Formats: sequence, structure tokens, C-alpha cells
Amino acid sequence: MEVVPLFSKVYGDGAPLIILHGLFGMGDNWATHAKHWAGLGWEVHAIDQRNHGKSPHHGVHNYDVMAGDLEAYMDAKGLNTAVILGHSMGGKTAMHFAVSRPERVRALIVVDIAPKAYPIHHQGYINAMKSVDFNAVQSRSAVDAILAKSVENAGIRQFFMKSLHWQTKEKLAFRFNLDALEDQLQEVGTPLEFGYFDRPTLFIAGGASGYIVAEDEDAILDHFPAAHIETIANAGHWVHAEAREPFSVLVVDFLEDLV
Repeated sequence: MEVVPLFSKVYGDGAPLIILHGLFGMGDNWATHAKHWAGLGWEVHAIDQRNHGKSPHHGVHNYDVMAGDLEAYMDAKGLNTAVILGHSMGGKTAMHFAVSRPERVRALIVVDIAPKAYPIHHQGYINAMKSVDFNAVQSRSAVDAILAKSVENAGIRQFFMKSLHWQTKEKLAFRFNLDALEDQLQEVGTPLEFGYFDRPTLFIAGGASGYIVAEDEDAILDHFPAAHIETIANAGHWVHAEAREPFSVLVVDFLEDLV
């Protein structure tokens, strides 16, 4: 298994807390939370997973290799254990890491994802992003206009465009590796099929997202017998952004119980 060295931004000092973003995201999406939690005495590592943000691109994208990347990152940073928080795809990475390397995980926080299989529904977004001809566009607003033809939700477009950067002085590009993500998109929806983790675990669901439903509780407890499941009503899949304060309160209360 070939691991890639992960880029991160580290905030604060104290016990380590690692954040893993979701598909098409990056660690910077979590900067507000990371700074707040760092102010409460945690050393927060906001990581870019492979094929995202400033981390290297690689043709292989699945949870085995992403868990391997995380282990290599912890080794490089001298972290024996950490609290691991993951959202969506990052939550699946966190779950795989926790059940395969439980001795490295002090506690686990999983945001709006269950250990089940999910149907892939991102191809339309990929098609929209691949429709952008970066040889022809000269501005962020031009990219937004192209995406708007097939992605009506302005919030989702802005989420994608947070990964837009000037690759050169003249050319924009997305930071994520769109070709590899499209090629291995089926891997993103795969279930957790082995193992259990019996240390403190918090699942946070967005009540309006549908990613975690009541019927998922048995599967969650099969793999994570110490899990506590909290739902934030009216929040969608990006619960940490849509319900920032109640989400942070749940996380902080959980972290305080670890001390």
C-alpha cells in the first residue's frame, strides 16, 4: 500500500484532535471549528485527505489507503493516539481507522455518515465541474456561471469553489483530483464490513439530511458498541456548517467528558 504525505494546518496546543473532511472538501472548511476547539486546549489537525486540498494526488482512492495515510501522518507527527473526527467520506475513513487501529484512537466522532453502503449520487456534480474549460475561463465568477447551469444550489457551488485556486498566474483549477475521484467514486459509498471499536464514540446526524436514519442504529452499535447518537434537527448533510453552534456544543461536551 502506497501512502501519501498529508497536508494539514495545526491549531493550538494540547491533546491531539484530528479532523477529516468529506468528499470535495479540505481541511480549511473546518478552520472556524478548529480555531475554537484549539482555544479550549486542543491541538487540532485539520487534514487534507489524498486527492483533496494541498495533499498529493494519487490514482488509488479507497478507505484502506486513506486509513494508511492517516497512520503515516500520525507517525510523522509523533502522535501515538488522537481523537479522530470525520465528516461523510472523512467519517468513513475515521471508522475504518478506528476498527483497524483501535490503539491509535482515543475517541471517535463521526459526522452524518453511517457504516452502511450508500448509493453514489455525485456524478452530476462531477459532470458539472468537468464542464469547466479552465483554458477559457478567466475568473471565479465565470466558473460559478458555468456550474450554475447544472448545480442550482448556490451553497453547494460555493463549497466546490472553495477548492478553486490559481494554478498559475493565468490559469484556475480545482485542487482536488477530479479524474481519480470520478474513476473510484464507487469506493466512496462502500460500507464498513469488519471490526469494532469500543472506546467513546459520538455520531452526529443532520436531522434533515437522511444520511443517518433510525434503522442505522443497530449497525452503528454493532461496530461501535459505546456509540452515542445525537441528531441536530433541521440541519442537512453539512451539519457542522449549517448548525455551527449546536454542533460545536455537542463536540465540546463530548471532548470534555474525555478529560
